[in-house]
Amino acid sequence: MKKIFLLTLCINILLVSCNNDDDGIDPPEPIVNTAPSIPVMIYPTNNLVCIENAINFEWESSTDDEGNVPIYEVQIATDIDFTQGLNSFTTIATSNQITLEKGQLYYWRIRAKDTKDATSDYSEVFNFYTEGTGVINHIPFAPVLVYPELNSEQTDNSILLKWSAQDADGDSLVYDIYFGNDNTSLDKIASDISESEYNADLTITGEYFWKIIAKDGNGGRTVGQIWSFTKK
Repeated sequence: MKKIFLLTLCINILLVSCNNDDDGIDPPEPIVNTAPSIPVMIYPTNNLVCIENAINFEWESSTDDEGNVPIYEVQIATDIDFTQGLNSFTTIATSNQITLEKGQLYYWRIRAKDTKDATSDYSEVFNFYTEGTGVINHIPFAPVLVYPELNSEQTDNSILLKWSAQDADGDSLVYDIYFGNDNTSLDKIASDISESEYNADLTITGEYFWKIIAKDGNGGRTVGQIWSFTKK
């Protein structure tokens, strides 16, 4: 009887010990899925004047830390905000050919997502021309922001706005500047200036918005996107 009691006691001790060991095991850390890297654009390059309107878009492969296969989303549009003449496609390849209209200025960008829908930011925006029959003048490429950095904070009472712009025909450009605190109603503060910089007064604190219209003197005119910064 004493042996049976001791055997039962040992079994109970072993069971308690096993249960305690199980309780001490930490659960595995959950795997956090991250988005693929932003694809690097290869072709068409920025400010390119294309010979053909059947264009093979190319980009470098994205990397994915979890080993998921990236799916690429490409957007092509006739305005820099991607709201007009929008063409888009998805693919797992790193190139795709698409035929566009001739004699048209286009913008394109790309992003990558994985099979679990984790999506990268869009790439930078490139613009290019499809060459048209009998085209004698191209409108300027969209102005590019130089300074101040988008959504930056400024403390001075004035700021030197800077931008750059190019023209496929090599025409000299002049600029109109629109500036203000309401992005739906900007004031024209300069017209037909040839320099690509302008000193603007910051009379109040708060958010400021501005945009550039580039003109080539031959009727070509391109409206840039609205940029912003904040005066502290």
